[in-house]
Amino acid sequence: MSSSKIFSGELPELMYEIIKYFRNDFTTLYSCILVNRLWCRLSIPLLWENPFSIPTKNYNFIEIYLCNLNDDLKSKLNEYVSINNLFSSNILFNYPSFLKHLSTQLIDSSVMEWSMNFYSENGYFIDLNSIVNFDRLVHSSLIKIFIENEVNLYTLDIDLFFYHGEIYYDNFELILQHPNFIHNIRNLNLYITCNSFARFSYNNNDDNNDMIIKNFTSISQIINLHQNLKKILLSYDNFPLYQRLLLSKDYNCLNTLNTIILFRIDFKGLNNLDKVFEQLNVLESIHIIYCYPLNIGFTQQIINLTKPFKLKTLILDDGAQIDESLILLLQKYGDYLENFWYEFKFDRSISRQQFFESITKYCKNIKFFQISEVESQNIYSILNLIGNITQNLNYLSINKSIFLLTQSNDNCCSIILQNLGQILPIKLEHLYLSFSIEIDDFETFLKNSQKTFIKKLLINTTNSRNILPFIKEYIMKRKRVKYLAIADYSRNYKGSYDNELFSMKDEVKEFELYNIKIKKCDDLYIGNELDFIKELD
Repeated sequence: MSSSKIFSGELPELMYEIIKYFRNDFTTLYSCILVNRLWCRLSIPLLWENPFSIPTKNYNFIEIYLCNLNDDLKSKLNEYVSINNLFSSNILFNYPSFLKHLSTQLIDSSVMEWSMNFYSENGYFIDLNSIVNFDRLVHSSLIKIFIENEVNLYTLDIDLFFYHGEIYYDNFELILQHPNFIHNIRNLNLYITCNSFARFSYNNNDDNNDMIIKNFTSISQIINLHQNLKKILLSYDNFPLYQRLLLSKDYNCLNTLNTIILFRIDFKGLNNLDKVFEQLNVLESIHIIYCYPLNIGFTQQIINLTKPFKLKTLILDDGAQIDESLILLLQKYGDYLENFWYEFKFDRSISRQQFFESITKYCKNIKFFQISEVESQNIYSILNLIGNITQNLNYLSINKSIFLLTQSNDNCCSIILQNLGQILPIKLEHLYLSFSIEIDDFETFLKNSQKTFIKKLLINTTNSRNILPFIKEYIMKRKRVKYLAIADYSRNYKGSYDNELFSMKDEVKEFELYNIKIKKCDDLYIGNELDFIKELD
């Protein structure tokens, strides 16, 4: 009786609570729209909370937004291209009013893709200067539409790419002129992700430096206005500039900032790091991504903090310098580490085995573990580490460079497959295996891991077709995954994977009979560190 009332529309509030569980499942939400008017009315606001983030190549939602333009802005846009055919009077909802999450970078990239497609599809000559000016106008027009519709934003991501500094400055000024636009924001996140205007801009250095100062001033004013900065990402050589913000008592971020992401920062010569972290009163997580050097100069500023240094993420590449001081850091703060990505190509004064033994000993709460450039002499230390973090492990990625696959004396791949299955946890969110696979070893792995359910499984190997029968026998028929992607190791000249399971339509239908969704490799691959970290607290 109750269920019939829900679906007949007599209990819309309860129905909405149910549909909210599909908030990030866009495919399901699209299906809900087609059920009836009630379901459509309840689903549309969820779809339009942050349409810029929907993973699709269709940017037509921008045209729907532009239907809300006033006549003055329409005239300005028509100076570049004829857009009169975009405006429709058949708009069923006030779509801008549903916006909850706004990201400056996502607007920028979406507008850029949409305008390029629009120019191309309508036969306009693609002139770079015209497109840049057109994009700038569309970008600011969207912000004005959101302001005029008095959207109730929950989250604002100021994702600053310096090579589009002028566009961002326009929007910062608009926001500052309408402070009510961000009045109710619960989360203000700041991402500074390029190292220099000069590297990406056609302007001279003086103009670049002026724009840096202008944007910094505007961002500081927004932070001061809102006083609710929750997350900040800093990168490259802009850290000293924003260190002023973190150390300043003029901003209330000292009592609101809970997440700091440091990306490709050169710590050499940087002082007062201890003062920065000591002043922040509610800091919950620190993420260090490809920073250098992680040596005694860095560690000495951190090791004597009176407050815990909550290092949640450590991602190392060939620029890292590993010595005893980093071991001391892990010894003191390793319990906080949840995400560990590692490549073997680093300068070091300690052995790789010693480093892995330290990770195993001091870092028992790792949830995301990714490793590349695996070597046979260290593989047992790595497997021991994986076995030691099984209780918390959720994401596992093992990648062996294709350049090392030609080493005939390297049996590393066999060792991985022969031992990995029995140490996997009962449930994994994500497993990515990218290396050469021998059939016998792969069957051993599948037999040993039969108790493990993997939500997203991605296999990238040199003989993907040969392993498919074993995937069907041990994975498909036993329904041990939800999403699956398989491809050959190399990419073709178009930049896409060869021999993807996704392109084999008959095979895809067979897997669907077992409720297994076949995906493109790029859809499952977690290769962008910044996108991954931005989702973390």
